[in-house]
Amino acid sequence: MVDSKLAALDALIRSIPDFPQPGILYRDITPLLFDAAARNAAMEAMTEAARTLNAEVVAGVEARGFIFGLPVAERLGVPFVPMRKAGKLPSEVVRADYALEYGTATLEMHRTPSVAGRRVAVIDDLLATGGTAAAAAHLIEESGGSVAGFVFLIELAALEGRAALHGRTVRAVLEY
Repeated sequence: MVDSKLAALDALIRSIPDFPQPGILYRDITPLLFDAAARNAAMEAMTEAARTLNAEVVAGVEARGFIFGLPVAERLGVPFVPMRKAGKLPSEVVRADYALEYGTATLEMHRTPSVAGRRVAVIDDLLATGGTAAAAAHLIEESGGSVAGFVFLIELAALEGRAALHGRTVRAVLEY
């Protein structure tokens, strides 16, 4: 993507200090989602990044990973797998507990349909400390799949989230 498109996306990301708690600088993508042209540009950039991973499945992490993951899967013509917060999936699941910048959480994925033997690209809006992404990788590998890589709209580089992903491929459209 050309720099002017990146600058247009960047201009639509709001920085909200002390949310959801003191000391956190929250990156709000709501204005980007509201702007149809910017949203489409973000989807195109994320799709192109995912295309380089040669994934057979796209997994989206709840909730904003759904916003980006499903359209990326559709554009690539591959299946989509939701990864949800604990207790939201009705069938048998694999689960992983992980740390956030401001607490802990659990991520779950259905056992079926299975990702076993498939390359899975994980899509989410933000890479911060890497806990959520590492949990997603754990779910894929525990289910017999392999992680093709990760695609994020935003990477908060100073938080060194890539380190939690142990050298796996990471693509980010915007970096702060």
